[in-house]
Amino acid sequence: MARGQWGKQPLVPEAHKALDNMKYEIAAELAIPVYQGSEDYWGYISSRDCGAVGGSMTRKLVQNTEQYLKTMI
Repeated sequence: MARGQWGKQPLVPEAHKALDNMKYEIAAELAIPVYQGSEDYWGYISSRDCGAVGGSMTRKLVQNTEQYLKTMI
């Protein structure tokens, strides 16, 4: 059986900056008070707000992928 690597390493390390930019863009759209310099520490933001940002990121990524796949057909 194949053994995969499970960890916090992204599949494409260069995507980290793009995902961070998306995260802060969505937080601004949702009026969540974070600033670009806070990097990965959002300890002062509620779990509900963090979940809203993560959920919105996931929805946007899925929509972008679906659109991309439609153009491939």
